[in-house]
Amino acid sequence: MHLSGSITALATPFTAAGELDLDAWRALLKQQQDGGTQGVVVAGSTGEAAALSDEEYDTLLRIAVEQLGGRIPVLAGTGQMNTAKTIAATRRAAAVGAQVALVVTPPYVRPTQAGLIAHYRAVADQGGLPVVLYNVPGRTGCDLLPETVAALVDHPGIVGIKEARAEPERMAALLALRSDTFAILSGDDPTASRAMLAGADGLISVGSNALPATFRRLCDLSRQGDAAAAAQLNAQLQDLYGFLGVESNPIPVKALLQRQGIGEGLRLPLQVLSAPHHSTADRLATLAAALEAQSSRETIAA
Repeated sequence: MHLSGSITALATPFTAAGELDLDAWRALLKQQQDGGTQGVVVAGSTGEAAALSDEEYDTLLRIAVEQLGGRIPVLAGTGQMNTAKTIAATRRAAAVGAQVALVVTPPYVRPTQAGLIAHYRAVADQGGLPVVLYNVPGRTGCDLLPETVAALVDHPGIVGIKEARAEPERMAALLALRSDTFAILSGDDPTASRAMLAGADGLISVGSNALPATFRRLCDLSRQGDAAAAAQLNAQLQDLYGFLGVESNPIPVKALLQRQGIGEGLRLPLQVLSAPHHSTADRLATLAAALEAQSSRETIAA
């Protein structure tokens, strides 16, 4: 499996009381499919995985596989704080029907680079799913270095990396490792177009929860090398990128989804978007609707 294009790190819809909203979950999955999303991640950090019970995790993943499986890849977030737990979570996801495991570096424990190599090899050997590495040092306190990735790329069970660091030098170092069996995926919405124009395979996005057709269009243009058209669309997304960072992910994107009628709440310690940002969310929800309509028209025309 070679992952590519626009992949959404799905938010998990909750009711205002904090319960799973499965009707909203199904609506979100349909919105992704209709918008042309080329893969989804269930229960990553954007999906508030740490706040889900095992039963809720299984339910979300099972519905995603039933609704989207066979059409686009369904990735499951399975990264835990140690290797044995990560292997167990990956086996659980495989049993429910996930096709790929997205495995973040173990948060908080700050392993050495040698420890990361041993960790990922063990998960790939024993977890029962192809593994996509996930590097997001701002959340985990651990940076998976390119030279460490280089030691992992030849493992047949490791099929790519989601890199959330935005520096062009980091992406350039990883692109040197890209192959037909190892995909390079941006994990940073604002710089993803630049990465794809440089040769990255795609994007695992937060913003595409609310704008799936727009991010599919951005990925298509960037991967086709149409720098001018990609830059024009990317410029229209600058306010969105800024908004997605005003409070901790997924608070802002869930505010946009709420304005689309998909879910209402989050789980503590996360709370809904603060009042000073509501007017911006309203404005960007309107922009999102316009961009989605525009992107759908352009896709049909193409």
